[in-house]
Amino acid sequence: QVHLVESGGGLVQAGDSLRLSCAASGRTSSSSAMGWFRQAPGNEREFVASINNSGGSTEYADSVKGRFTISRDNARNTVYLQMNSLKPEDTAVYYCAARNWNSVSSTNTEFDYWGQGTQVTVSS
Repeated sequence: QVHLVESGGGLVQAGDSLRLSCAASGRTSSSSAMGWFRQAPGNEREFVASINNSGGSTEYADSVKGRFTISRDNARNTVYLQMNSLKPEDTAVYYCAARNWNSVSSTNTEFDYWGQGTQVTVSS
């Protein structure tokens, strides 16, 4: 079992930056591929970014490429999402996820564990 806790969300203005953190605990936390997803009101949960165990492989949604960066610190069992040049359309609840396989994925059904989410609100 893997337990995930997100932090770092908040209210910012367009153009600002935020860094989300996801602290993982559990038997497989250091060997899992991890991901970030987001869900805005009335929308389905959508993929944001994914990273494999070593950090050597990453994948991003087109909407965040060049603005967001996913990284991980396995010594701290923590995954990060650095978000730059934020836009109002980035407003959503952001969820951290882990999967039992060590390969990146953009499909939410391929992730086995989820955090409770952290709210990010970007004002124009």
